[in-house]
Amino acid sequence: MPKSLRLSLATTLATLMVALSMLALNPHAHAATNATRASEFMLANGMQVIVIPDHRAPVITHMVWYKVGAADEQRGTSGIAHFLEHLMFKSTDKIPVGEFSKIVGRLGGQDNAFTGHDATAYFQRVSKDRLPKMMEMEADRMVNLRLDEKEVLTERDVILEERRSRVENNPSSVLNEQMNAALYLNHPYGVPIIGWYHEIAKLSREDALAYYKRYYAPNNAILVVSGDVTADEVKTMAEATYGKLPANPDVGGKRVRPSDPPQIVARRLELKDPRAGNYSLNRDYVTPSYATAKPGEAEALDLMMKIAGSGSTSRIYKKLVVESKLASSARGDYSGHGLDSGTISIYAVAADGVPLPDVEAAIDEVLADVAKNGVTAAELERAKSSYLADYVYESDNQATLARRYGWNLAVGRTVADIEGWPDAISKVTLDDIKKVAADYLDSRKTVTGYLIPDKSGVAQSQQASPAGEVVR
Repeated sequence: MPKSLRLSLATTLATLMVALSMLALNPHAHAATNATRASEFMLANGMQVIVIPDHRAPVITHMVWYKVGAADEQRGTSGIAHFLEHLMFKSTDKIPVGEFSKIVGRLGGQDNAFTGHDATAYFQRVSKDRLPKMMEMEADRMVNLRLDEKEVLTERDVILEERRSRVENNPSSVLNEQMNAALYLNHPYGVPIIGWYHEIAKLSREDALAYYKRYYAPNNAILVVSGDVTADEVKTMAEATYGKLPANPDVGGKRVRPSDPPQIVARRLELKDPRAGNYSLNRDYVTPSYATAKPGEAEALDLMMKIAGSGSTSRIYKKLVVESKLASSARGDYSGHGLDSGTISIYAVAADGVPLPDVEAAIDEVLADVAKNGVTAAELERAKSSYLADYVYESDNQATLARRYGWNLAVGRTVADIEGWPDAISKVTLDDIKKVAADYLDSRKTVTGYLIPDKSGVAQSQQASPAGEVVR
């Protein structure tokens, strides 16, 4: 390893150790000194641009986030957001079929993309001098995508196989998908991001192009660049590439989706499958997200589940695995990144010979105690210190930073919200934890699922591929 790199790593580690030691003594220390890292500006065509400088190495992460995802699909075309994500790597007038990633690779970089319910993102990690080329290529496929019928059908088969391998062949995935469909009575979060098999099989070139022309435009996109750049450099390059693209006046406004009625009854599912190796339990609660919660609520939910379900020191793990020996593993977490709502999720694998109702009763006991009595001051301070330490570590990674800003901005949060998160976490009180526990650990807003190994060898619930389907 070169001496300069060793010194750089040593300096970075030393900085982290100092920061973490400060957090151990005072979890508010980082929040109090947290300074703005990102620069923000808008191109004339409405494209939002975020620049996060990091000059330690001549490398950048370049990301384009579209404010559209699987929850924005029209009914009957589930999977089209993910399908188009695949097709975006095909061709334009300038780039031959399948050459996009090959070009990035030849330039010494890496690229990929992903689809969520609320956003779709494309990214490259390259040396600084390749950034203009990445912007040129990404701007090109934003408006000039070409779709050959044969390529579209071939890629559709690829996605059908992806669904078979990731969902149909995995009992846990089948159960999770069915639970999600039951958790949301009307909201499109209940539709899987990859899509339902029977609807994917009917997706066409015309469907993909219609979705592309409707949602892919600079005024519905966020450009995030982190790494060895300045805001002025990025602005010059962005205006020369993305800035030349026309805005689409029909997109970019507030997203309005179907909403759920009040959740008034708990729902339960049971999946028996011969491929299941263990008896396991899942439970999901509907909650607010960071984008929809009242001030301080999402942070309190995050800390509550850190205490209740995260790691071997959590209440759920200690109660079920260490003390009662009812489970071989147990955990819980809060996911608050959604545009419209969030979730609390609980998971446990029963110990040998232990009935799942006994596991569920023990989980209920832990959560009821949190709702009734709250948590301790020591637990809250440990959870805050742990989260703030994670924040320091994650801030040292330019790709993680790009994702942090991109995800939050795509669901309507601001740079101030993102950079103010440590301070907001530090302000959560014991009463805040107790209140969100009482408000949102509500059994009427849950779906509970049992996964049971089927001793008869016949699955009781399994979504299979349509009969007679021919895969190319």
